[in-house]
Amino acid sequence: QVQLVESGGGLVQAGGSLRLSCAASLRTFSSYGMGWFRQAPGKEREYVALISWSAGNVYYADSVKGRFTISRDNAKNTMYLQMNSLKPEDTAVYYCSADHLGTISSMISKKDYDYWGQGTQVIVSS
Repeated sequence: QVQLVESGGGLVQAGGSLRLSCAASLRTFSSYGMGWFRQAPGKEREYVALISWSAGNVYYADSVKGRFTISRDNAKNTMYLQMNSLKPEDTAVYYCSADHLGTISSMISKKDYDYWGQGTQVIVSS
């Protein structure tokens, strides 16, 4: 059974940093494009950052560009999201997702990825 498990969320003051991790029990983790999404109360889920399965191409939502960094360690079957200069509007539940052979263009154009985690809460206080 495939599992994606997020960790690293919590409460932080505005301007602070958090590092989210997503541990995946995927046999061929390196063949999956990965993404971070978030959903704030009363809002739709939106993508935050994507990383392709090959070449490690990355893509960010405009709202987090320059503040967040997505990365992956295929040897550890883990994806990360380094979040700096956090703002109250970053408050949301953050989800990781996996899409087999996902490229940046394919992942941007779809919402039904292969696997999703349960989410981790991030709260940024002003």
